[in-house]
Amino acid sequence: MIAVVIGGGTMGAGIAHVLLAGGHEVVLAESSADRVVTARSAVAASLAKAADRGKLASAPDDLLKNLTVVEQLAAVPAELVVEAVPEDLDLKRRVLTTAANACPDAVLASNTSSLSITALAQGLPAERVIGMHFFNPVPVQQLVELVVHDAVAPSTVANARAWAEELGKTVIEVRDTPGFATSRLGVAVGMEAIRMLEEGVASAEDIDTGMRLGYGWPMGPLKLTDLVGLDVRLAIAEHLAAELGPRFEPPALLREKVARGELGRKSGQGFFSW
Repeated sequence: MIAVVIGGGTMGAGIAHVLLAGGHEVVLAESSADRVVTARSAVAASLAKAADRGKLASAPDDLLKNLTVVEQLAAVPAELVVEAVPEDLDLKRRVLTTAANACPDAVLASNTSSLSITALAQGLPAERVIGMHFFNPVPVQQLVELVVHDAVAPSTVANARAWAEELGKTVIEVRDTPGFATSRLGVAVGMEAIRMLEEGVASAEDIDTGMRLGYGWPMGPLKLTDLVGLDVRLAIAEHLAAELGPRFEPPALLREKVARGELGRKSGQGFFSW
C-alpha cells in the first residue's frame, strides 16, 4: 500500500521510517529542493541507525527503494496521508487541502500534538480527517494517539487504527479537546518541573531522576522537554493556557531559555547540554 508523509523533519522522517519498515511505498513531500535532499538523508540515517541496532528485517537500501521524495505533491493513489509540518493551523490546512485533492481516497491524518482537529478539518472533507499523533522517536515509541472529532467517519477511524496497529503501534482513542490526552498531561508535568527548577526546589538532574526512579518514567520531564524542543513545548503551553486557563501558563524560565535560543537537543543546550 502507498502512504504519503508531508514534512520531512524529525517527526516526518520517523513516520516515513516506520511505514517503509512496514513494507509500504512512501511518498515524502517537502517544500523545497534543499529540504528534499535533507529529508531523504534523515530517513536514510534513521533506517541505518535501526539496522545497526538489529531492529530492521530488511536492509536499509532495499527499504529506501520504496521511498520517493518530492518537492510538490501530485496525484498518487495513497490510502493514508500523514502531515507532519510545523504547528501552524493555516499551514496544516493548506497541505491537507493539497493532499485531499491529490489523494481522493486517503485518510487525511494530522500529527499535531495540540491543535484542534475540528478546526483543522474546516474547509476539508471532514469525514476523512483525523488526528494521528505519533511520538518521538517514532521508530521507538509504541504509542499512537487517535484524535476523533464529531464529523469524522467511523471508517476513517477504523482505517487509521488499522494502519497504526499494522505498524506495531498501540492505539489510544481520545476526543478532540485542547491538548488531547497526552500533550495535556505531559505539558502539565513539564511546566511544573520547570517551575520547580525555577524556584530552586531541586536540580534538573534530580527532578528527572526522581520521576524516572520514583515513577518509572523512561526519562524525566526536563530531558523530554529538551528532546521535544523548548520552543515547541512553549507554543503548546501557550495554546493550552489560552484554551484551558492559567494552570498551563508557561514559567518565565521557559520563555527566557527560548528567547536565548536554548531550545534543547536541536540547539545543543536546553535544560541539559547536548
